[in-house]
Amino acid sequence: MESAVHLNIGTPLFYMVFSLMVVVMLSIDALLLKHHGVHTVRFKEALLWSLLWVFVSAIFATWLYFALANNEMYGVAIAKEKVMEFATAYLLEKSLSIDNIFVFLMIFSYFNTPSEYQHRVLLFGVLGAIVFRLIVILLGVILVQKFSWILYIFGVFLVFSAIKMMLPEKEEDKDLSRNPLLRFFRRIFPLSENFNQEYFFTKENGKLLLTPLFLVLLMIESSDIIFAVDSIPAVFSVSNDPFIIITSNIFAILGLRAMYFLLANAADRFVFLQYGLAFVLFFIGIKMLIVHWIQIPIAVSLSVVFGAIGASVMISLKHEKKVQNNT
Repeated sequence: MESAVHLNIGTPLFYMVFSLMVVVMLSIDALLLKHHGVHTVRFKEALLWSLLWVFVSAIFATWLYFALANNEMYGVAIAKEKVMEFATAYLLEKSLSIDNIFVFLMIFSYFNTPSEYQHRVLLFGVLGAIVFRLIVILLGVILVQKFSWILYIFGVFLVFSAIKMMLPEKEEDKDLSRNPLLRFFRRIFPLSENFNQEYFFTKENGKLLLTPLFLVLLMIESSDIIFAVDSIPAVFSVSNDPFIIITSNIFAILGLRAMYFLLANAADRFVFLQYGLAFVLFFIGIKMLIVHWIQIPIAVSLSVVFGAIGASVMISLKHEKKVQNNT
């Protein structure tokens, strides 16, 4: 039987079920956003949406298991392996996307973005991220299928990214005024200095101008492109199946907006989280480099990702408690 890692299970029916779930959830989200109007997302609302996205992802994984297990072409063994791939890829993407939250905070802070406008920006940001990641994933699948050795390049890149993440961040890297994309837009396009509620455009003296909120969206989208360069190659260490890569990635990204509002006010508490993320990238990179000689089981990868992130969060919270006790 063909290895589950190299088995493509995507069928029109499977993609239709996945697409239907995503469209229904996004429609509900958009309708609720319209119903509540412009508002600041509080902790309770963010927690409910975070749990809901995890629940929907679990429902999808459960459906996938039974759909495969009851299909004579696959059976229970393949069903278990594919669901494990999905869970590992989902957790990996979810973990790596936490780093986006720190960048989102920096962007919103730099532009002094009112909290009640951030929800809409992130909604459009997520939709743009979905389109971009679909393109990158499909391109990655084509490259891996034609040039299997490219996985070694992915591995080297992830190890390099892990080492870079563990190094202290330079102050100039935090200065968005130096960002070339932002400087380009400010030089080329007519911009307003004022927000126009939650709109991306405004009219001043009869002229159509971009609002600062449009620049916020631009920076959000560009930051996701940068993070996708790390996260998407990492998922290829879990599975080469386009269906698993796409579904796990999209489900994780859809929950990013709720996770941002859930963790935004507590992000500075997780001072050691970046080291946990760096360890995950390093492990995944090494796994890809030694795959020809040593096959690391999916269950081990899942345990490492969960353990590294969990340990870094616990150490961060203990460190904060120790600091508070000493002050």
